[in-house]
Amino acid sequence: MNVTAFTVPNIPLIKPGDDLAGIIHDNAELEEHDIIAISSTIVSKSENRILPLNNIDVTGKAQNIAKNNGSDPRFVQAVLDESVEVLLESPFLLVRTKNGSICVNAGIDRSNVEGKDNVVLLPENPDGSAQKIKDRIMEQTGKKVSVIIIDTNGRAFRCGQTGAAVGIAGIRATVDWRGTQDLFGNVLEVKNEAVVDEIAGFANVLMGEGNGGTPAAIIRGLDLYSEKSSMKEINRPEKEDVIREAILKSRSV
Repeated sequence: MNVTAFTVPNIPLIKPGDDLAGIIHDNAELEEHDIIAISSTIVSKSENRILPLNNIDVTGKAQNIAKNNGSDPRFVQAVLDESVEVLLESPFLLVRTKNGSICVNAGIDRSNVEGKDNVVLLPENPDGSAQKIKDRIMEQTGKKVSVIIIDTNGRAFRCGQTGAAVGIAGIRATVDWRGTQDLFGNVLEVKNEAVVDEIAGFANVLMGEGNGGTPAAIIRGLDLYSEKSSMKEINRPEKEDVIREAILKSRSV
């Protein structure tokens, strides 16, 4: 296997309504079955998912959580508004978002956004956003590509953050090895590889977290193209999520 990966150069500061597919197409020669990894921040900006904190009405619940955590009550309210379930209130907000993923602060970002009191929300429908970019690139180039929208997430039991997929199109979320055999003929029982997160983590290394201005990357040589794609594949079912269950039990004690 020979895989190459590189960032897309010359991407400008993104504004609401910008054509991300067109910008990527103008600055990179795309090939069939390329995987395009895109920062969720620029997708959100193009979809005008920028929220001024000064426009938020803060509830008493948000005030109490903010006081306990030493945080901005407006930011806390934004997180609550983007969530369907709160697993932890302190020392940070761990929530289930409207799209079903569990993450800190509902993925809301205060970095790389213009305006002191503005925050960037995740795309409202990340899979749908990825599909639109994929379809637009097909219109412009005739090439079938995969798209992964990535965000930076922390990890349980480990320090540091890594890139993780939040929306996909043209690629399956996992590669299921279960039922196949290893080198010694043993049948694999638990090998379900989260390939989109693995790719997102590496793409995040290429993009960086600071002021590099490279919020998109292309991974070439991994032929993982599929018309079936959904992040629902990767969200652990509630009945199997022992960590979530333990958190909820600890809150009830």
